[in-house]
Amino acid sequence: MTIYLTADMHFGHSGVIELSHRPFSNIQEMDRLITYNWNNTVSKRDTVYVLGDVWLKGERNAADYVQKLNGKKYLIKGNHDSKALKNNEFVKLFEDIQDIMETIIDGERVIMCHYPMGEWNGYFRGAWHAHGHIHNNRTGVFEYLLTQERALNAGVDINGFRPVTFKELKENNKIWKL
Repeated sequence: MTIYLTADMHFGHSGVIELSHRPFSNIQEMDRLITYNWNNTVSKRDTVYVLGDVWLKGERNAADYVQKLNGKKYLIKGNHDSKALKNNEFVKLFEDIQDIMETIIDGERVIMCHYPMGEWNGYFRGAWHAHGHIHNNRTGVFEYLLTQERALNAGVDINGFRPVTFKELKENNKIWKL
């Protein structure tokens, strides 16, 4: 069993293509590739921590997307998840749903929240913070995150549009922060 992290898929949200400069010509292409990448990476026995913003709107409901994704899924709520969370079929697809979660991955303490935090539980004791929300945006909060080695962006925009291991997340963030 492998543990993966991801955030900000925004299934069904055509506006995110332009807002985040995603390399897709339409929402169907984006949704199809993110689903393909997920299932090509994650097995049914793996665990995926989804750090928010699964779905925003679209022709299909959020559960239609999530039920096609491999793995045991845990949701850390994002700012665009409130409508989906009103759908019981969507909620049932997750092992647990919280605002903030803490876990151990590869022997490291990881505090997960959709939003990037300035400090987190265990900040002064070597804990890591995984977040989403900012996509590939390099303004504002990004400038602060450059000073935080243990803050990691789990958003699909900087992680190959797929869930990644903790090791991959650390490597991808080093590259992104350059």
